[in-house]
Amino acid sequence: MNMELKQRTKRDYALLLVKGMGMGAADVVPGVSGGTIAFITGIYDELLYSLKQIGPQALVVLFKEGFVSAWQYINAGFLLAVFGGILISLKTFAALIGYCLEQYPLLVWAFFTGLILASIVLLAKHQQYWRWRQVLACFIGATIVYGVSVATPSQLPGTWWMLFLGGFVAICAMILPGISGSFLLLLFGLYQVFLEAITELELVALGSFGLGCIAGLLVFSRFLSWLLARYHQTTVATLIGFLIGSLNVTWPWKETVETTLNRHGDVIPLVQQNVWPMAYEHIQGESSQLLAASLLAVTGLLLVLFVEWLSARYSIN
Repeated sequence: MNMELKQRTKRDYALLLVKGMGMGAADVVPGVSGGTIAFITGIYDELLYSLKQIGPQALVVLFKEGFVSAWQYINAGFLLAVFGGILISLKTFAALIGYCLEQYPLLVWAFFTGLILASIVLLAKHQQYWRWRQVLACFIGATIVYGVSVATPSQLPGTWWMLFLGGFVAICAMILPGISGSFLLLLFGLYQVFLEAITELELVALGSFGLGCIAGLLVFSRFLSWLLARYHQTTVATLIGFLIGSLNVTWPWKETVETTLNRHGDVIPLVQQNVWPMAYEHIQGESSQLLAASLLAVTGLLLVLFVEWLSARYSIN
């Protein structure tokens, strides 16, 4: 996938930083993918292209043409702004989302649902045709994500090589719209292991996970770029399917079937199933906040469509 990169102003980089913050905020929420936010904000193709540029050829450019040429070759300014935003969000804004999820879960998940519905609309607008291959790919994508979302979490061993594989798979999921890397870690039983590694500063475990993330980014970004270059319509149809399947995760009204204890001893949901708002009121004994949730879902949808309109009108991507 080749692309012509434009010269950016400080304002452009500030907008990229904000978009990266949105990706980081999404990545910490099990069920929501940073890749979805990248799609919504119009930076997905360039993100894949820039990650693909990091490799042996970049080293050749560095030694032959110097640092400036290598910087431009990998589009490092773009990557620095986006990943800087991700790191800032993980440290700051993610805490706000965590608070909102704890205090206003129905409203937050409704807003996320609106965001994903909007991204489905935007992707469908760029789909040039729907033939049987694209319809089948969309169905398979939706089925995969739905299957992952309803799977019962397991517990894999927290060895260094398993953490490496966990980092590899999680980071791949994070750049795929509709599949949450943090949710996959939770599904494999490695989320708790990773949190404990951070708490205890277990350098081997953290290093293994980090190397897995780097390997996943470098390998999978190339594979996905190749798919988009060779089978663009079918790949986009699959990604639309991923987003459709992820609506099962972001549906606000759920019944908790199974719980577990986190590392603080708090009871947290482990397995949940979707219910209708009226059933939610009967099961939980509290308001479904249907009107407010619906308004927030519509707000999320319109917000994304408005941002997309601004991007098209003023070329702010």
